[in-house]
Amino acid sequence: MSPSHQLPKNYDIEEVETRWQSTWRDEENYFDPVSSKPQFIIDTPPPYPTGNFHIGNALNWCYIDFIARYKRMRGYNVMFPQGWDCHGLPTEVKVEETHGITKNDVPREKFREMCRDLTLTNIEKMRATMRRLGFSTDWSHEYITMLPDYYRKTQASFLQMLKAGDIYQSEHPVNFCTRCETAIAFAEVNYAPRTTKLNYFDFDGVEIATTRPELLAACVAVAVHPDDERYRGMKGKRLTVPIFGHDVPIIEDVAVDPEFGSGAVMICTFGDKTDVYWWKQHSLDLRKAIDRQGVMTATAAPYEGMTSEACRKAILADMEESGILKRQEELEQRVGTCWRCKTPIEILSERQWFVRVHRDDIMDAARRVSWTPEHMFTRMENWAESMEWDWCVSRQRIFATPIPVWFCTACGEMVIPAEEDLPIDPTVDKPKAPCPKCGGSEFTGEKDVLDTWMDSSISALHVTGWDGTGKPPYFPAQLRPQGHDIIRTWAFYTILRAKALVGSHPWDEILVNGMVLGEDGFKMSKSRNNIIAPEEIVGQYGADALRQWGAGGAATGSDIMFSWNDVVAASRFQTKLWNIFRFVMGHLEKGADPEAPVTELTDRWLFVRLSETVAEVTAAMEGYQFDRALRAIREFAWNTLADDYIEIAKGRLYTDDSSRDSACSALRTTMDVLCRLLAPIIPHFAEECYHNLAGRSVHAEAWPDFSYTDDEARRHGDLLVKTIAELRRYKHDKGMALNAPLGHVMIYAPEPVDDAGDAGRALNADAHWSTGTPRLEEVVSGVDFNMAVIGPTLRKQARGFMQAVEALPPELLKNPPATVTVDGEEIPVPPASFTPKVAYRVAGEEVDVLTLGDVVVTIGHQP
Repeated sequence: MSPSHQLPKNYDIEEVETRWQSTWRDEENYFDPVSSKPQFIIDTPPPYPTGNFHIGNALNWCYIDFIARYKRMRGYNVMFPQGWDCHGLPTEVKVEETHGITKNDVPREKFREMCRDLTLTNIEKMRATMRRLGFSTDWSHEYITMLPDYYRKTQASFLQMLKAGDIYQSEHPVNFCTRCETAIAFAEVNYAPRTTKLNYFDFDGVEIATTRPELLAACVAVAVHPDDERYRGMKGKRLTVPIFGHDVPIIEDVAVDPEFGSGAVMICTFGDKTDVYWWKQHSLDLRKAIDRQGVMTATAAPYEGMTSEACRKAILADMEESGILKRQEELEQRVGTCWRCKTPIEILSERQWFVRVHRDDIMDAARRVSWTPEHMFTRMENWAESMEWDWCVSRQRIFATPIPVWFCTACGEMVIPAEEDLPIDPTVDKPKAPCPKCGGSEFTGEKDVLDTWMDSSISALHVTGWDGTGKPPYFPAQLRPQGHDIIRTWAFYTILRAKALVGSHPWDEILVNGMVLGEDGFKMSKSRNNIIAPEEIVGQYGADALRQWGAGGAATGSDIMFSWNDVVAASRFQTKLWNIFRFVMGHLEKGADPEAPVTELTDRWLFVRLSETVAEVTAAMEGYQFDRALRAIREFAWNTLADDYIEIAKGRLYTDDSSRDSACSALRTTMDVLCRLLAPIIPHFAEECYHNLAGRSVHAEAWPDFSYTDDEARRHGDLLVKTIAELRRYKHDKGMALNAPLGHVMIYAPEPVDDAGDAGRALNADAHWSTGTPRLEEVVSGVDFNMAVIGPTLRKQARGFMQAVEALPPELLKNPPATVTVDGEEIPVPPASFTPKVAYRVAGEEVDVLTLGDVVVTIGHQP
């Protein structure tokens, strides 16, 4: 290739990417509120500010940036905001670990300040990584949920739903983490396998099997199946609870599994969700045996003050000593654990705040959203169907949005602030008016805080311009991109809140991406030591290579395995593209009429293929099929452009022939279009090339609207490419260099083909096209013997047989005789013992012949 003298031979990734990142202006990506363009607002996931923008984040943001850049080029007014979901347990835990304290060791506001400081530091680290990855974020719409401007809206949404009856406070069983000392929602419960013991013991004459003997003090009934003959007639009888001595009834319920254990079940408040169901269904007593710290209460005396684990061991020892423990069996089970600390959860009855889950309304709104991939909607549906009680939104922590409620000390009346007074912290601020019920002036502020999902679930409202009341001016958003792991939380809660506050679905579409797996095929985790940081990838191969990995690694919605090989392949593709670009620029710099029409066959064929590629990539981008888009670009650039077109047309580029201008025009247009196709995926590389080509930013250009139809160019061009490929293979098989002279070549085709001499230059041959049929003269030039037949059949006579065959005239070589004479003896000619070598001549000149379907090629032998 002839390189451009103005472009460096090697593409310097670090220099190019950092140069353009310092050149690009944030303002170029701002959403314009007065634009007449159609809006495209993205409800971007607000990551938790851990300080580590991990590779799963990077994959998701690559997808978002591909879409944002593409939509801008398609003429949309795009908002690609950046949020930070700050509140919550992980930051509190990190502050406690960092400073060697607990949240109760310092004043409440001091602890909140420490959490805020850590969060802001972490945000700065993550911002730097996001900028290095080349994301075209709209930083004018950045939001931080812990700041008053945002959590004012969270509090406003709480009050509106409270007034509407969609939020209430109640004593109710909730999932509770005794390590974190807070209630958690069902969506925050993870499940882990464990082996435990199923303990069989005598319960006042009835055998009971339980995995949780420490809850014996909380037993409120024994349940049996109504059709279980073993317990016929026992309904209504009362049993005395061993060790603790209180009486409980025997009840019947069809939910009891007669095949499990002894078929008789101890109902405790609360061992699991089924206990909660039975407790409600049969109006049973409530006995609290475990407190918020996981310690046994006075109800469990004489085990009061023990941890639940210690109590379990003590009760089993006492059962064994008293002779009521009959036997134990190992049992595999899945236990619910806290999403954060992995501690097994307890179900405790606590006074908490709840959001009503109107399942039908939520699913109606969810159906109005277009889901990509479609099957992800089923996850939403399954989660909604599995919810057994309302969403618990209160948390017993500190670093979170305060619940804006006071209670009158005198009469207990709930007092709420006016929305114009928000935000408030009820533990610090006081009501501006006396109690509306009794006129009292002493109040107790609500100490519980809101679940952090209460903050992030209004993100769609916030980015579309919500001020805390009414319908936002840009609502709904056009797209929600997110991982499949938070469908049951962020997607579900956002739909719930949008429906409750605005009465509609929050976005037109939701795009669900998969998770990133390590090279070992497992989810990335510190324990597996398979984590790869985006900074490590960018440091070696650049942001654009990482972005290519994200685009090409898997279909949208599927989990994607990180592979260094894929990143290396992406980098090599950029090197190939750079070499192509340097070659093109080298020829454009030599001068060519920029307005010259594309007239020659090969150039027109390139345009046909380019048009097909634009259509394919556009369809793929519209459907968020980034792997398909990248594959189409790579195949065109590497195969069609580099391997086929340039190798065929480059001979013409080195001539002074008038057809050179046609090739230059074809290349100039192709590189222009190719840069635009690449711009959303590898923005730095595309910018570098386009700036050299056109002197302006590719990101300010429109998406290519390139359409070219030429059926003749398609047919003849495909034929030309196929023929040259076969002739190159012929050279290779003959041991010839690809640039070696080939001599006289005639190509006989069904239609006349005018290739402007490209075939001859590409093959270094005197090549001509013809529509006739070659007048081939078939000549026998020798014999090929089949020794696998001759050797075993003729043995000692084999040599004489071959000599006799070689002496046969050409006619008998084509139509072998039945016998030949060897040493005076007539011997039979074994079947398949030889075949004649056939050569061809045209007008007396010996030629080689290639048959390519309905095309015949003759190649004259070199003198």
